Amino acid sequence: MWDTLLFVVLPYVCLAIFVVGHVWRYRNDQFGWTTRTSQVLEKRWLAWGSPLFHFGALFAILGHAAGLLIPTSWTRALGISDHTYHVVAVAAGTVAGVVLCAGLVILLLRRFYVSDRIRVVTTPMDRVLYALLTVEIGVGMWQTVAINVFGSGYEYRGTVSVWFRQLFVLQPDPSLITAAPAVYGWHAVLACLLLAIWPFTRLVHVWSVPVAYLARPYVVYRQRSAAPGRGKVRA
Repeated sequence: MWDTLLFVVLPYVCLAIFVVGHVWRYRNDQFGWTTRTSQVLEKRWLAWGSPLFHFGALFAILGHAAGLLIPTSWTRALGISDHTYHVVAVAAGTVAGVVLCAGLVILLLRRFYVSDRIRVVTTPMDRVLYALLTVEIGVGMWQTVAINVFGSGYEYRGTVSVWFRQLFVLQPDPSLITAAPAVYGWHAVLACLLLAIWPFTRLVHVWSVPVAYLARPYVVYRQRSAAPGRGKVRA
């Protein structure tokens, strides 16, 4: 029963909250759809922590997507052996994880210890988000480093990845993920909970990345002649 609740029911419940929550948030709190940036309160620590956290998170997400969505048969068809894939994935995942952890630690220190002004503007949902992110990233690093770097390793693409893809066809088999080491199940459950709280936190700013800014027209500055005797001014 617990396997079914955690690995069949919970993912769909959290996904429903994720979708409906975003719609509700956008309709009722458009002015709060921001990062709630605290850059004006402290810049030095943010300048280091934010890029490390965001780049680490980006590469970690890309690595998860590749490992979970690409079947083993596809990489074998491309001539990539399971051993080569495992070595590259573990190495890249470790680097991304270290960068992500470094950024998270800096941001946590900045928010809760470095600046009293930032701690005052930290909301209860911020605290929930930071706590869940810290545990989720810690569990992810444990399965990467303890199991795959210093341990005997585990080929999750035959169990966890298959279960994950089955979610999209509404036929998840919980026995697949429970066959993996327990830490993989914890990682999946925490990821589902993170999806559930996403719409109610500052994470909504992910969907507001100013991509259109890259294609906007140039702002052209020209000189124009002023009235006689007054020289030139810039427009």
